[in-house]
Amino acid sequence: MTNDSEPRSVNVQAIVSQLTLEEKVALCSGQDFWHLEGVPRLGIPSIMMTDGPHGLRKQRADYDEVALNDSVPATCFPTAVTLASTWNRDLLRQVGAAIGEEARAERVGVVLGPGVNIKRSPLGGRNFEYYSEDPYLSSALAASFIEGLQGTGVGASIKHFAVNNQETRRFSIDAVADERALREIYLASFEHAVKAAQPWTVMAAYNRLNGTYCCEHRDLLTGILRDEWGFQGLVVSDWGAVNRRVAGLKAGLDLEMPGLDCGRDERVLQAVHDGRLPVEVLDRAVERVLTLINRAAAQEALSADYDRDAHHDLARRAAAEGAVLLKNEGGLLPLAPSQSIAIIGAFARHPRCQGAGSSGVTPTGLDTAYDAIASRIGATANLRYAAGYDPKADAPDAALIDEAQRTAQAADVALVFAGLPAVCETEGVDRQHMAMPASHNALIEAVAGATPNVVVVLMNGAPVEMPWHQEILAILEAYLGGQAGGSAVAQLLYGEVNPSGKLAETFPFRLEDHPAHGLFPGGPRTVEYRESIYVGYRYYDTARKDVLFPFGHGLSYTRFFYSDLRLSAPQIRDTEELEVAVTITNRGPRAGQEVVQLYVRDVKSTVFRPEQELKAFAKVRLDPGESRTVTFALNRRSFAYWNTELHDWHVESGAFEIRVGASSRDIRSAATVEVVEATRRAPSRGQSERLAEYHHPGDHETFGEEAFAVLYGRPLPPNRPEQRGSYTLNTPLGDMRSLAGRLLRAIMQRQAKAAFMDDLDNPMAHHIETILDETPLRQMLMFTGGGMTLDIVDGLLQLINGKLIRGARTLLRAMRKRGSPTDG
Repeated sequence: MTNDSEPRSVNVQAIVSQLTLEEKVALCSGQDFWHLEGVPRLGIPSIMMTDGPHGLRKQRADYDEVALNDSVPATCFPTAVTLASTWNRDLLRQVGAAIGEEARAERVGVVLGPGVNIKRSPLGGRNFEYYSEDPYLSSALAASFIEGLQGTGVGASIKHFAVNNQETRRFSIDAVADERALREIYLASFEHAVKAAQPWTVMAAYNRLNGTYCCEHRDLLTGILRDEWGFQGLVVSDWGAVNRRVAGLKAGLDLEMPGLDCGRDERVLQAVHDGRLPVEVLDRAVERVLTLINRAAAQEALSADYDRDAHHDLARRAAAEGAVLLKNEGGLLPLAPSQSIAIIGAFARHPRCQGAGSSGVTPTGLDTAYDAIASRIGATANLRYAAGYDPKADAPDAALIDEAQRTAQAADVALVFAGLPAVCETEGVDRQHMAMPASHNALIEAVAGATPNVVVVLMNGAPVEMPWHQEILAILEAYLGGQAGGSAVAQLLYGEVNPSGKLAETFPFRLEDHPAHGLFPGGPRTVEYRESIYVGYRYYDTARKDVLFPFGHGLSYTRFFYSDLRLSAPQIRDTEELEVAVTITNRGPRAGQEVVQLYVRDVKSTVFRPEQELKAFAKVRLDPGESRTVTFALNRRSFAYWNTELHDWHVESGAFEIRVGASSRDIRSAATVEVVEATRRAPSRGQSERLAEYHHPGDHETFGEEAFAVLYGRPLPPNRPEQRGSYTLNTPLGDMRSLAGRLLRAIMQRQAKAAFMDDLDNPMAHHIETILDETPLRQMLMFTGGGMTLDIVDGLLQLINGKLIRGARTLLRAMRKRGSPTDG
């Protein structure tokens, strides 16, 4: 199979010169939900984009609508939360390549992934789709995934750009974030991946950022992405994210998806004719679209297939490396084949392998932990099973728990499979709390009371509270392991694979501990990122707050020792690199892999900075008794913070501590280097008493509005819902209090519920009323598959705002126009 992903020798500018204005405009939106527009008369084909952060979701139904549960079979790899816990760049590259092979086999030109948004809160409904709370780790892994995917000649679409960290009011919420938080946390999660891997496309997010919709945010799409980072590809909207298409094109948005016959092309044409949209801007977007089509079509023409068994094996390896052994007291794990086992929990037979929503994959197969464990136990008398809970019920079932206790008492070891049902974490809604279902917690506590040898295996896509953690000897966080996750768990439990996963996110004891508590998800119009740069371990470590399991934590069945930390120089200029070397030795009985983590601490700074930040990592495999020297190179960026007066990265001269360890709370060795700023520049004024909460976050329970306003640098935007009579196309349906608004909402809810009648188990079906309440009127264009036009929606908006006569006239004209043969 060729890996040549470079475009064919085609003169794109020459093709643009042959296009009519109407063809140019049409190329800047999709042909339907998944295909780009082509121009057959010039030999320009249509290519397909499709979902695929952790496996291909190619829809096989009518392309005029979204069918979340009708996709071709594909390998369901572990979700991003699991892949990130591998801390293995090469493995991410292999997974990306495998997904690319499957995309080529299905004639898909662009896969919509990876997702790299920061996990601001453990409650984020889509956290299972994102890598980490740390931008360095997230961007490094994303770059490797993109390299693997695009090496097969299939494009990536890194998403969702930017500051898209919640599902609540995701179509309209305004993320209010200060400049340092943007640069050091939220944009940094994209930056390295864009610069190093050059994804073919970047997907602009639904939300607003500091007052402007991301799809028409010139500073974001052009100033930062293209001018600063050197992005060469195409910017595509998230599906239905475009607010004003003309403004989007001028800001740097090239392609609106999906393509709908709703009147947008007509408005773009009019903007060109009346001079509001220069034709040069349109041509620039068309050139990028044609370049993308050309690159994808060059590979689509080649035959492709893939080895399904090999991809299943890769999925298993990724699931095994991504599982994190959180606790293992008394060496309860690994299990011995001779031990009698009680398997308890419905997830053992009916696993939760992936998240719900647009990333849902139809697996080519599905391993269960029960079957995999049973195959390792010779005598069936040594294996017992009890369901323990109803996967669809939150309340404990006394009869099921009693059965589970009796089953556990009759075995040497009880394995309890628990976690979060799909309905608890899905695209479209955020979680309301960190608790697992009461039925799961009650089961674990009951089994722990019946036998001392209990292993809890968790299947979930985000941190959960563990009120029972002190009563349990061993806890394995399996996360969402994809289609081979069940057999991977069995390999880990029996020691066939040595656990090597490390948490890419912090597990706090309780919801109230995390820094955005009380600020997430905000609303009705804005969400304030008052915690600024203090996300995840940056907050917990700086505030010296105890956590359940720290960032970077993960145990092994062997023991690793760190020694001989060496720096290449005691002092460097910030234009020079610092080489850091440390020796790792496996002093345990088994071969294993260790993730060596390097954190940098600014010893004394005039601006507020986290206690430490991850700046390098490496995963190494060592046989028993083997030692290896791991070397890292730190550059200027490793020591810099974002200076809000210079609007640039700045290194403040002084001492920096280099810390190397097994987690953010398990530092094994440290050394200090003096870094000298080569070009002396004034630091930001950071000692204001009004920012005391940021200099000493551990002394404050919350980040206050006054201090955040100082940090933000301008008045905070109002956070009030639109008033009756002044609703806009971006007003969520649930906020429209007029009679016409309530009527429209009722009609839409009835239609949405009818769409899920054949799929009542779909997690999104359980939340459809909430999702629709938070959906703005402009999204009706996509939800109706082009059944509505912009003119029709304008008429509805006038009616909702009480302008009955004007609205009726607008609607009548729009309906006549919609039905005319010339426009049909």
